[in-house]
Amino acid sequence: MNRIDVEKLIQAALRAREHAHAPFSNFRVGAALLDTSGEIITGCNVENATYGLTVCAERVAVFKAISEGRRKFQAIAVAADSERFTPPCGACRQILWEFCGDIPVYLVNVRGGQSKFQMKDLFPAPFDSRQFS
Repeated sequence: MNRIDVEKLIQAALRAREHAHAPFSNFRVGAALLDTSGEIITGCNVENATYGLTVCAERVAVFKAISEGRRKFQAIAVAADSERFTPPCGACRQILWEFCGDIPVYLVNVRGGQSKFQMKDLFPAPFDSRQFS
């Protein structure tokens, strides 16, 4: 695994946030996922009028990475414009756990604040392949 350049990861998440399609909530989120080769894959939230078909930035980044053949990840940064840090929703936590495991999750806002969590702390009792063994 490569050393994690947290600042580079955060800046990528902040840039990805600018591409968000959030005409209904105006809550734009960006995510930057770091794979084990040192590549950063980004995603942003994409809203839909029904809200139920909206896709979060974290899932966009993971699905994009998987579709490009990446399978091992080191960290993710999630950027939103809110006073409180915005952790991944339940669906995103499930996807992050299944595809990324216990990676560090950096939560940032556009004011420069940041906080770090481990996935195991955000998702302490995951449903995963262990249920099938």
